Amino acid sequence: MNELIGRVFSFEKTVFPNSGELFHKLSSEGQAPKALMISCADSRIVPEQILQAEPGELFVCRNAGNIVPPFATMNGGVSSTVEYAVAALGVRDIIVCGHSDCGAMKGLSDLSKLGGMPNVAAWLRHGTAAAHVVDTCHGHLEGSQRIRQLSLENVIAQLNHLRTHPSVAAAIAEGAMSLHGWFVDIGAGQVLGLDGMTGRFEPLREDAPLPVAVPASRRGWGNDHQAEAAE
Repeated sequence: MNELIGRVFSFEKTVFPNSGELFHKLSSEGQAPKALMISCADSRIVPEQILQAEPGELFVCRNAGNIVPPFATMNGGVSSTVEYAVAALGVRDIIVCGHSDCGAMKGLSDLSKLGGMPNVAAWLRHGTAAAHVVDTCHGHLEGSQRIRQLSLENVIAQLNHLRTHPSVAAAIAEGAMSLHGWFVDIGAGQVLGLDGMTGRFEPLREDAPLPVAVPASRRGWGNDHQAEAAE
């Protein structure tokens, strides 16, 4: 048996008994995750490890390139996961997380090399805006520098797509949701966060405010001001 698959016995004999109370609570009371992370399916990126999350704390959606297709009437796994996380689970923080040396971004950089993978090529076209930004604004970059910039721009592009989803748009308008754009540098063991005010990715530091792409802030409407004035 595959050595990896065989580790399930360790879960049954060691991991589960050591956390029996937690699993009993999750089984009887259900889940209440604090955040949704949409990350790449790359085996080197483990969302629960990055956030040091216990079972029940993090809702996760993984796919090639941490893609979030724009909202459409056609059903899809990512769209359904986002909708369920926000509408059913009440998640109020969503993280789109890219990473260094991303194979999906290498494919997006040159879709012609994906001739034998038509589904992958079609999926990665949801990152076309990111590729166009890099070609237009960072055309001088090559090799690993180009892939890194493309990965960063792709996080921004997918955050923009995320905002087209009705459940997310409503939560943002109500001031009940924050969006985060992260980038994990695998070799450096560093996580960068998008600061929505500056448009820059900054290192996450314990002694500094957390960079937030779209902070929770209730939208002000004209009618609200008129009502306040009337009072």
